Amino acid sequence: MGRKKRRNPLLEQLEIIDVAAEGKSIAKYEDRIIFVTGTIPGDIVDVQISKKKKKYYEGYPTKFYKYSDDRVEPKCEHFGVCGGCKWQHLPYTKQLFYKNKQVVDNFERIGKIEIKEKYKILAAPKDYYYRNKLEFSFSNKEWLTKEQVESGEEFGIRNACGFHVPKMFDKIVNVKHCYLQDNYSNEIRNFVRKFAIDNNLEFFDIRANKGFLRNMIVRNTAKGELMLIVIFLKMNNDVNKILDAIYAEFPQITSLNYVINPKLNDSINDLEVVNYKGKDHLMEEMGELKFKVSPKSFYQTNSEQAYNLYKKALEFADISANDLVYDLYTGTGTIANFIAKTAKKVIGIEYVEDAIKDAKINSDLNNITNTKFFAGDMKDVLNQEFVKTNGKPDVIIIDPPRAGMHQNVIDTLLRISPNKIVYISCNPATQARDISLMKEQYETLKIQPVDMFPQTHHVENIALLKLV
Repeated sequence: MGRKKRRNPLLEQLEIIDVAAEGKSIAKYEDRIIFVTGTIPGDIVDVQISKKKKKYYEGYPTKFYKYSDDRVEPKCEHFGVCGGCKWQHLPYTKQLFYKNKQVVDNFERIGKIEIKEKYKILAAPKDYYYRNKLEFSFSNKEWLTKEQVESGEEFGIRNACGFHVPKMFDKIVNVKHCYLQDNYSNEIRNFVRKFAIDNNLEFFDIRANKGFLRNMIVRNTAKGELMLIVIFLKMNNDVNKILDAIYAEFPQITSLNYVINPKLNDSINDLEVVNYKGKDHLMEEMGELKFKVSPKSFYQTNSEQAYNLYKKALEFADISANDLVYDLYTGTGTIANFIAKTAKKVIGIEYVEDAIKDAKINSDLNNITNTKFFAGDMKDVLNQEFVKTNGKPDVIIIDPPRAGMHQNVIDTLLRISPNKIVYISCNPATQARDISLMKEQYETLKIQPVDMFPQTHHVENIALLKLV
């Protein structure tokens, strides 16, 4: 007989003392750090340990002895099951406090980076209904809550449309109302789900890779334009049937599109988007500028706060009329076009070719003639030959994905050695890691945390680096 696996311990009456990354909180037990889900500082709980590491444990609460005085009632009925808004039980002022602390800790405590000036976090104009894009998934495996399971009720057909349960790739929370996007998003999602059920349309089975309805993306603009992209597993007559029904119910949709995706993953970047009704794009505005947003384009999902973020980045960059600026990871050229009026020339580089096409269109739309855009992998495009051809930049603006920059890109930046680098990041941990690799050549003059995603643990940060 094999040795019986030892059960992880239950630690009783631990006080939650701080907030950690990824929405978890911190308790201590015999000088060991315990990361706990679903709690906030001030809670006193029993914690069931689920994972044991050498330096820390992870766990979840099984019993609350005391709720934190800071705790508030979450708005959303799906809180605690849907993984989207993990901080709804924290007052917004406390969310800002812990996000600000998280950024500073990543720089000073973990990255050992000296910061000359720390600006207080910039609060979002709206703490609900601030997103301009949401993606929903269809599944024939609705997630059942503990209460539903224990009710003894028979649940036959379990078709759902909503968000994935954290760490459950095949289970979907059947979302009734989401507080993150304009209410048209809720109305469209609920209509599509009901229409599909009433007309016996198959919901996707991710394990078997079969079904019909797969995903749905809703995008909207500040001016009230609406884009809907419905993703189907296969083409058949039901595609026209459901799209016609959607358009009849919601004639205010300005761009109705569909995608056929038979692949084993949900990405549509390599697939054709078919425009079914209306325009094939949205027009977004930021200050005096207009931006074309195509179905596959990246555009900051919190438009109002993105405008504030870009204004602060421009302030940090302090660009003069003779400056050559590189905008790395430019996306659809929002930053490049936003700063172009202050610079001599702006050069944008981005991996996604379609995004670069939109970046060029966005320059044309706004009569901007001093931008130039290149498509390709950053570590391959940005090299000494590229700099020799296009000129050495005075300022480089960086806004990479969550994973941060490739080591080759960092090495190239150090060789180029521009006078100033403005580093914008949606992940202060990888941002601090990257900057710590450059601190021999660059000092961090100032940082500005920006809250782009209220009710979540995510935080953006702008850092200004100057050549020593």
